[in-house]
Amino acid sequence: LVLLKWLGLQAMCNKPGNLEAIKKLVDHPAFNITNPNNCYSLFLGFARSPVNFHAADGSGYQFMGDMILRVDQLNHQVAARMMNAFAPWRQFDLSRQELMKAQIQRIVASNGLSENVFEIASKSLA
Repeated sequence: LVLLKWLGLQAMCNKPGNLEAIKKLVDHPAFNITNPNNCYSLFLGFARSPVNFHAADGSGYQFMGDMILRVDQLNHQVAARMMNAFAPWRQFDLSRQELMKAQIQRIVASNGLSENVFEIASKSLA
């Protein structure tokens, strides 16, 4: 429980440029990408960072898209839940909408994508 809280706090940090620290946490020995709760704490925590997930350059969206595709190979249900980070994409300014939509489209077009993730991603585009 302490580890999950620690991961979540690190992920939600609104310090500009925190994405690099999050990328390092993915490789941290205490983080286990096959553990659903680790993924929820780190990745969904990151999605709650308005500064870093919604960075104007789209780097947060790119990272989340990469992680969804990676987790989808290990656990379809966890990846599908992570996909919900992109669900409100239409509620943002036009620039961020385009960046988020591009990631959703990239995910939908990925080879070997699970039905779980495909369903959520394609519905969000409809």
